[in-house]
Amino acid sequence: MKILQVIPFFVPAFDFGGPVSVAYNSAKMLVKRGHEVTVYTTDTFGLRGRITKKEEIIDGIRVKRFRNLSNSFAYHHNIYLAPNMNSEIKKELNKFDIIHLHDYRNMQNITVHNYARKYGIPYVLQAHGSLPRIMTKQGLKQVYDKLWGYHLLTDASRLIALTQTEVEQYKSMGVCEENIEIIPNGIDLGEYDNLPPIGDFRKKWNIPNDQKLILFLAKIHKIKGPDLLAKAFAKISKHNNNLKLVFVGPDSGYLSSLKKMIEELEIKENVLFTGPLYGTDKLEAYIDADVYALPSVSEAFPISVIESCGCGTPVIVTDRCGIANIIDGQVGLVVPYDEDALGKAILNILSDVNKRQEYSIKGKLMVHEKLNWTNIAQQLETVYIDCLSSNSICFRK
Repeated sequence: MKILQVIPFFVPAFDFGGPVSVAYNSAKMLVKRGHEVTVYTTDTFGLRGRITKKEEIIDGIRVKRFRNLSNSFAYHHNIYLAPNMNSEIKKELNKFDIIHLHDYRNMQNITVHNYARKYGIPYVLQAHGSLPRIMTKQGLKQVYDKLWGYHLLTDASRLIALTQTEVEQYKSMGVCEENIEIIPNGIDLGEYDNLPPIGDFRKKWNIPNDQKLILFLAKIHKIKGPDLLAKAFAKISKHNNNLKLVFVGPDSGYLSSLKKMIEELEIKENVLFTGPLYGTDKLEAYIDADVYALPSVSEAFPISVIESCGCGTPVIVTDRCGIANIIDGQVGLVVPYDEDALGKAILNILSDVNKRQEYSIKGKLMVHEKLNWTNIAQQLETVYIDCLSSNSICFRK
């Protein structure tokens, strides 16, 4: 098959979070399965500038980058304006067998929707948890949905949901349930075959071995819950002075507010900000952490939680996380969105070495058996083939 994936950001722009890894790994595995995969994306590199290569081959994936008019708009407001990409879509879309759209509310999807219908090419859309109108810009999201979004969703041949929770979100937007497929996120197991040794991260950042390390690794955005974690940490650290809270990740508009809060909570001496880490540096952080906490307000299928499990580190998430059902009591703990409950869960895991070892073993097993990209790519391939054979479109009533 000739497959086109369209995403506003692509490797090495990992600052944009999980969808970058998902698009890259799925494309890479589909190439290994004999398909021709092209990615249309922008040249944005987040706040670090632009990616200079306009066209290249990455692990067999043909990547074409188009100039984004404003990196600031892209990173802070999720607005990607790439007129040249729209022109390319108009001219080249009919050369592909199927299209896979990543993310939901962006201008490129509007253009793809228009020409996919014109040329009769099926497309699959994967929202990556972006459907709910929460936190910021709720009015603008509603306008997008009314003008373009509902048509974009209901005209898709298939919608990919990460969990049953996201299935219900699609249905609430008017999508036919039979057009929704649940396909989870995964990780590249090859990256976890030879994990770095224990202690390297602590050495680099001068963290004593006897100090319990609580890790947060994600974009520093309010939706991820770093403020709740800071408040919980402030309470439990009053009577436990051997704790260290480490924030790893790029600023997504909330870093200054978080640092101010930490100053006010008087926990600055026991909190570390490293900025974003990638590759081996990121794995070292997971390996040396005693527990990984992601107390997000809303999260469909966080890649970081899977990565932590792959490294054998127990996790804590809130009951608002889409994969809470596979976490709770198996590879970690699930708590309400409450600072006291979060603090208690952290102390429970840190005080029980046997439970941490049990979660570690089960976490690695879960990732290897259920969340590897080989299996996920096979599921995607089946969806694509079904779309091509039926070219099914479920129109909105």
